[in-house]
Parts: sequence; structure tokens; C-alpha cells
Amino acid sequence: MSEKNADINKAIAKILSDIRVELLERFDKNFEDKSYFGQAWKRKRPGGYRSNKPLLIDTGDLRRSVKGETTSNSVIFTSSSPYASIHNHGGEITVTRKMKAYFWHKYKEAIGGFGYTRGGVKRDDARNRAITSEAAFYRAMALQRVGSKIRIPRRKFLGYHPEVEKAVREIVEENLRDFLDDYDFNVR
Repeated sequence: MSEKNADINKAIAKILSDIRVELLERFDKNFEDKSYFGQAWKRKRPGGYRSNKPLLIDTGDLRRSVKGETTSNSVIFTSSSPYASIHNHGGEITVTRKMKAYFWHKYKEAIGGFGYTRGGVKRDDARNRAITSEAAFYRAMALQRVGSKIRIPRRKFLGYHPEVEKAVREIVEENLRDFLDDYDFNVR
């Protein structure tokens, strides 16, 4: 391989690396902004439950799962999270017994421990009567029939957008300017 080809390959590798780093930062910012380049994610959840927790960041696993990989001629962004695709594209999921068990667990977690009298009877107090909207959501989800469908709204966090195209164009142009400024052309 000639020296010029090696220099061109290095320039291409730098461009791809810069694109990977810049877009990973921008995709991560989507989680921070709870939107996709300014287009807000839908807040409403089934059963009317509105949490103060940021959307798609319950544990942070989805956000941390987004990775970028460069090849010799491209950049590929992926997520290892099994639920990344349904959130990014939206769609329907089928309720399973395992899901119902999970929702019952989250419901019990949301209502907290009930207070009981010494006789083992549940106290009739405000704390035991109060049910939070989060608990109501999980109860409603747990009561869904096995086989029924749950609609997941599209909450895109990764993929094509005009802002992505603009960032890529700027990175390519900047790197090409630097390459041409640094490269010594021998005109014969």
C-alpha cells in the first residue's frame, strides 16, 4: 500500500472515530433531554400513570447499552438491551404470565409495606388506603389478561435525524480541511 493510501485510510478512520464519539454524545443527550433532538417523548403511560422519573431511565441500563463501533468504512450504533427496539420504534407487546408477575411485584413495591395491628389485621389508616398513581399503573398492568396487547409509544433515542446528518457533514468537512492542510501534495 502506498504512503498516500495509508494516509487516506488514517484520515477516514479518524473521521469515522470522530463521528462515533460525537453521535454517541448526542444520542446520550437524548436521554438527558427526554426527547429525540428536541421532539419530546410521550409522557402518558397506560392507566394514566405519570411518573416524575425520567422516561427510559428507570435503571439506566438502556442508556448505558448504546454503543458505537467503527468498521473500515462505517459507524454502527447498537444497543444490547432487549427492549431497546420496542422503545426506539414503538409497537405492541403481548402480555405474558412472567410480565404479570413482574407488574405485581412492582405494584407491591410501589405501595410499600402495609401497616398491621398486633392481631394481624391491616390497619385502616390513610397510609394503607392511599394508592399512588405508580401503584395504580402497576396494578392495572398486572390485571391485563395473558395474551392481551400493550401499546408502547415510540420514544426514539437512536437513529437518523437531520441533526445527525448535519453533525456528520460538519465532522467530514472539518477533517477533510485538516487533512488537506496537513498533506503535502507533490504536483508533477
